[in-house]
Amino acid sequence: MANASGFQFLTPTMPISSSIGVNRSGYCHHDVIFKRVRCSITSQGVESSSPSESRMPRLVSKGCKLVGCGSAVPHLQISNDDLAKIVDTSDEWISARTGIRNRRILTGNESLMGLAAEAAQKALEMAQVEPDDVDLILLCTSTPEDLFGGAPQIQKALGCKGNPLAFDITAACSGFVLGLVSASCYIRGGGYKNVLVIGADSLSRYVDWTDRGTCILFGDAAGAVLVQTCDSEEDGLFGFDLHSDGDGNRHLNAGIKEKETNHELGTNGSALGFPPNRSAFSCIKMNGTEVFRFAVSIVPQTIEASLANAGLNRSDIDWLLLHQANQRIIDGVATRLEVPKDRVISNLANYGNTSAASIPLALDEAVRSGKVKQGQTIAAAGFGAGLTWGSAIMRWG
Repeated sequence: MANASGFQFLTPTMPISSSIGVNRSGYCHHDVIFKRVRCSITSQGVESSSPSESRMPRLVSKGCKLVGCGSAVPHLQISNDDLAKIVDTSDEWISARTGIRNRRILTGNESLMGLAAEAAQKALEMAQVEPDDVDLILLCTSTPEDLFGGAPQIQKALGCKGNPLAFDITAACSGFVLGLVSASCYIRGGGYKNVLVIGADSLSRYVDWTDRGTCILFGDAAGAVLVQTCDSEEDGLFGFDLHSDGDGNRHLNAGIKEKETNHELGTNGSALGFPPNRSAFSCIKMNGTEVFRFAVSIVPQTIEASLANAGLNRSDIDWLLLHQANQRIIDGVATRLEVPKDRVISNLANYGNTSAASIPLALDEAVRSGKVKQGQTIAAAGFGAGLTWGSAIMRWG
């Protein structure tokens, strides 16, 4: 039996493709309760081998399911009318182009780690799981409050006495989907039982509040789900698809900007360039037109790929849950996938783009309001800086 300190795979002996692009599927007889699992992971620009060439059987004895969710947002709400007082914009201009009317911003003594811990605690309470029973915490964020990451602080705040592994995942607005898939891999391959996946970001700290093209978009929030081990026949993650394209980084980034110095020599009299200048991240820079084109084109493709990997059709989707970036993107993807508007989850108007928090935040509200019910199938997709994108077909509960 596998445990948290190692992996155990039951696989036939066969050659493994050396291609970076790979499709994986596993088959077995139902008498031994193993199950087929399919996924797709590629790196843009690398030619993928055909399914017949790269497909390889893999037997997985455990499944995973989503059993709890939670979210938290800052107290301060900033409306479009509030923004119109500091930049040349209006409620009509913002809402027509983005669908956003309000967003929440961290202020005062609030912290992103505080929001993340609150969201995680709510997810544990819904799942009726004690903090001491958590054996892995994945914090999906691009805005940690410590250079070395914040996940261990969540472990501390929750009071997990067993010192479970906790680490950050940085994949911008795709982060939560990547965290969800990572959790499933730890459960299926590593013997983990309860994995907290948290999406939390405070992009308001990296916004140029004089740039109406970006400051209208972002808000702060945290959302979390508890992913739990289960028997293979109860598996709730049916298929996924993950990608990246570093060439698209030029369209959306927040790079390091060194502070200028007037000194030709360092403080110790050394030559120019050493010691290094202190640096900080620049404000978010985005080519909105290119990002929009990218999203409406690639998101339907990744969802179709996940559905194919899961052996499902569009008609099997109960809910479409996309990263909450822009309502026109959400509507455009729904139209291409022929998903009715009443089957699309969106809370963008109230919170804006909360990056890695947007999917779990919207999911939590939909579950607690009774919109999403036990056993329903959700197609979720994240996309954003990197560029990165990915999707997962999952069942709630």
